Amino acid sequence: MKKRILKEKTFIKYILFSLLIVILVTDCKQDDTQEVAEFKNLSMYDEFDVDGAPNSDIWTYNIGTGDNGWGNGELQYYTDRSENIVVEDNMLKITARQESFEGSGYTSARILTKGLFEQQYGRFEARMKLPYGKGMWPAFWLLGSNIDEVSWPFCGEIDVMENGGSKPTIVSGSVHGPGYNAGNAITKTYEFNNSRVDSEFHIYGIEWGPNYINYYVDDVLYNQITPADVTGDWVFNNGQFFIIINLAVGGAFDGNPNADTVFPQTMYVDYVRVYSED
Repeated sequence: MKKRILKEKTFIKYILFSLLIVILVTDCKQDDTQEVAEFKNLSMYDEFDVDGAPNSDIWTYNIGTGDNGWGNGELQYYTDRSENIVVEDNMLKITARQESFEGSGYTSARILTKGLFEQQYGRFEARMKLPYGKGMWPAFWLLGSNIDEVSWPFCGEIDVMENGGSKPTIVSGSVHGPGYNAGNAITKTYEFNNSRVDSEFHIYGIEWGPNYINYYVDDVLYNQITPADVTGDWVFNNGQFFIIINLAVGGAFDGNPNADTVFPQTMYVDYVRVYSED
């Protein structure tokens, strides 16, 4: 009888383990029929190993407050000052400061590769350590290069990584397009079990090919988005995208800073690497 009970317990454990595997695979929505490319050719990289301003062959800046705080009610004024953005100690540092500047109460920085590096499909990844505090909004994302012709959201937006500073164990990845944008974006979160975004560096990446975008944290696949998942036109086969890295203060994602938010806060980027299929 005792042996029979042990066998039954072993069988039950096997069934539960099998169900767990099914749930995990289903949850990340990996489509086994989807042809996934291998992106091995390094097409752009910045190791941030030359002190000073970011490499002007790769990066340019957004300056100012934009319309309605860049469309999100953000509070910062983006600058190109070394106080807000600098390469030193073999990494890029974007620092948000609480200060009166050009009519704003905060400053920070936002860099982009528009007109300098743009690519359709590939693996886009960055190794980062993020700030902490209510109202911090670090992001690593892509926009369609045709934005000036078709406008947002028709150009498409791929958010590789966003974090709300009040939630140091959670990041998210999203897509925005016509019919699924802003509060209706297609998004999924990833939660760290034994780490935080502000205490350790992590690698945030996507692999983007025709009709799919796979989301990774430290090479762990946690989501796949395909045309079947969006509620409008799939605009991610329409052309090249450029990269944006920024640290916003306030706005729609994590709300505004509160009395417990400490300034300055810095976003550290160890490297950015982009791979193509050939």
